[in-house]
Amino acid sequence: MKATRYVIPGSHPAMAARKMLELKGIEYKRVDLMPVISRAALKAMRFPGVTIPSLRLGDRKLTGSRDISRALDDVHPEPPLFPADPELRANVEEAEVWGEQVLSDGVRRIFWNAIKRDREPMASYAEGARLGIPIGLAVKTAAPIVAAEVRINGVSDPVVQRDLADFPDWLDQVDAWIADGTLGGESPNAADFQIAAALALG
Repeated sequence: MKATRYVIPGSHPAMAARKMLELKGIEYKRVDLMPVISRAALKAMRFPGVTIPSLRLGDRKLTGSRDISRALDDVHPEPPLFPADPELRANVEEAEVWGEQVLSDGVRRIFWNAIKRDREPMASYAEGARLGIPIGLAVKTAAPIVAAEVRINGVSDPVVQRDLADFPDWLDQVDAWIADGTLGGESPNAADFQIAAALALG
């Protein structure tokens, strides 16, 4: 099956999707997109959403790591990203949603709050990417993109201070899921990928 993964360099949900594809043994082509500009590109390609990651999987167009995880289990059931037991699956789905809507969003706000003060670290996140322009030039001219991402993600100092204050509680939640077996099993599940990718950026 042919797969094309559309990413923004350094995106933690895009990394989660990458690791899920690799777990399934599905080969893919990577297409790098610039932040903010990616929205127009995905819309032009008629994806169902305008966020990263997006994936063309055979004839299917998918947007968002949660839709991708379910589609991958549909087309390539082994190894599974969700347990067969309904109760265990519900636990993994709950952790996956939390990873996307709480942890991932918080880490993203912390990241862009730091980048708006110093854009130089962007170069390391873009290492190896093919953006159509030199990485150094992309970083030097990224001020409008950074400003747009700050606005899109609702980044402000008070909000990020709250995120930082909540971070220890987020780690406690992850530890609790590890303790009850929702996370950290013999084979990684969809929630493992979602949460690990966000923590790696954080």
